[in-house]
Amino acid sequence: MADEVDLEDVAHLPGRTEAEGIADWASARRADGEFAARPAPRSVAAGAVVELREVTAETVREICALQVAPGQRRFVAPNAVSLAEASFASRAWPRAIYADDVPVGFAMLSIDDVEREYYLWRLMIADGFQGQGYGAAAIRLLVEHVRSLPGAAHLVTSWVPGPGSPEGFYLGLGFEPTGEVDDGEVEGQPSHD
Repeated sequence: MADEVDLEDVAHLPGRTEAEGIADWASARRADGEFAARPAPRSVAAGAVVELREVTAETVREICALQVAPGQRRFVAPNAVSLAEASFASRAWPRAIYADDVPVGFAMLSIDDVEREYYLWRLMIADGFQGQGYGAAAIRLLVEHVRSLPGAAHLVTSWVPGPGSPEGFYLGLGFEPTGEVDDGEVEGQPSHD
């Protein structure tokens, strides 16, 4: 199924074409010292505390400045685009991902309590923080949150397949394709739900 998706078909998805400009903005903000230098967080294996936190007026610029690696930008919208979309989507539940009090990523759920549908709309771990277990820990926290919601049965997500995509990450966490492909994205859900 993954071989059937043409990456050019997903270039129109929100934020994909704006990613380079936002990355340039983020680099300039960091170079100007806008964000406080912080010690690197420990890995999850070394005991890092991973949390989902509300994005606030005080943290929004730093969360928007988090970027995936350049080769991954075609797979996930920039956080600025996600937060803009959340401003107009009553179902959006955006959260910053912190490890040892350092922002390392972003996640956003779509929560429909009426239809009892719970969808992982966005997940990103910033370049430089990947491979430390933060994404898997965030998924566990998101699943825990969804299970606390009315009538929750499972969490659904999607990914664009291809080299550098998060497909292996999701499959490694036990997500399985449902057989649905929407806008070039493969839909999946945990096999144990």
